[in-house]
Amino acid sequence: MKKTDEKYQAYIQILKEELVPAMGCTEPIALAYAGAKAREVLGCVPDKVLVEASGSIIKNVKSVIVPNTNHLKGIPAAVTAGIIAGKAEKELEVIAEVTPDEIEQMITFLKETPITVEHIDQGITFDIVLTLYKEDSYAKVRIANYHTNIVHIEKDGEVVFDIPVEGENEEGLTDRSLLDMKSIWNFINTVDVVDIKEVIGRQIEYNTAIADEGLRGDYGANIGSVLLSAYGDDVRTRAKARAAAGSDARMNGCELPVIINAGSGNQGMTCSLPVLEYAKELNVTEEKKYRALALSNLTAIHQKTGIGRLSAYCGAVSAGAAAGAGIAYLCGGGYEEVIHTVVNALAIVSGMVCDGAKASCAAKIAASVDAGILGYNMYLNGQQFYAGDGIVTKGVEATIQNIGRLGKEGMRETNEEIIKMMIGE
Repeated sequence: MKKTDEKYQAYIQILKEELVPAMGCTEPIALAYAGAKAREVLGCVPDKVLVEASGSIIKNVKSVIVPNTNHLKGIPAAVTAGIIAGKAEKELEVIAEVTPDEIEQMITFLKETPITVEHIDQGITFDIVLTLYKEDSYAKVRIANYHTNIVHIEKDGEVVFDIPVEGENEEGLTDRSLLDMKSIWNFINTVDVVDIKEVIGRQIEYNTAIADEGLRGDYGANIGSVLLSAYGDDVRTRAKARAAAGSDARMNGCELPVIINAGSGNQGMTCSLPVLEYAKELNVTEEKKYRALALSNLTAIHQKTGIGRLSAYCGAVSAGAAAGAGIAYLCGGGYEEVIHTVVNALAIVSGMVCDGAKASCAAKIAASVDAGILGYNMYLNGQQFYAGDGIVTKGVEATIQNIGRLGKEGMRETNEEIIKMMIGE
């Protein structure tokens, strides 16, 4: 693939758009971002707050700890953090810089300010409408379809900014339909590593740091540490443990940023940390390591394009299959090994549900990475799942399309039932 090719430039841009830093689980941080922006528009701290959110937002925020809040959880805490301490210009790092005094202000605000949370369904899976009130004045901010996509700003009856929301289209982002496995494979084998070094290098730095912290500290269910303690420290176990440890830390209040993938920090860690562990074990060149990470990241994004940002389909599954692809490449596999690894992995764990962001995500990550590694080893041993084996069909692209259909359409009702369970309906 040449630098002048449309797909070459698109793939570089997609990596830049998707592999961005986030402090904390991205759905609470999107709420904090909305809070910071709405306060900026209002011009003061509000005396009443209305949060209207789609079910998938409610699900993903309910049980996760918001960083830099002294372990506060939930939608009111996330919005409050943005209102009190947020810097809207920092987007997904909106609450990366919080003082002890601001944390005390958050606690007081939560005690004294009425915050109403309402479940809305405007036909958008990712939908946040936040309205802040101060006496007779108000400011409203809407975020739709992805975490930083502000589509509406309103103050005291005047529309300040508005972009029509036409379904679940991600306006303003590079066309993800340009992704396919054959082109991704050609890209990662021909890309000038200089073109991806900054964005991939930042992912290596950030995600390695939080994995180290997850193994060092006491976070959630400590899945990373449990894996190493129970199963030893061979490369397969380390690959699972480090991805899980990053999630242990991130889901349970660690105040380190991560580089996300497809809007998710857990997915960003899952498709990078196992690949890095195999790269270290195999002592590959830096160039090969960067190519493997480009492969795993783009493979994860490709799968998520059909599924959507939020679903009842656990995103770790896609990222685990993508990690398997990166590992297959590092181990000397060619295109056939890579695509069969992905298909095999998807056949093993597709159907794992997303019941929000919380400690158990780390264990789901471990299972998904294990499926990715098993998918590769199956093919090495002359074994594979064939078209007609459940949702597996002929060709990697057709199987990925089936996964998108399963995650987006097939699990829509599952998502609603999970949300009802989580909010006690």
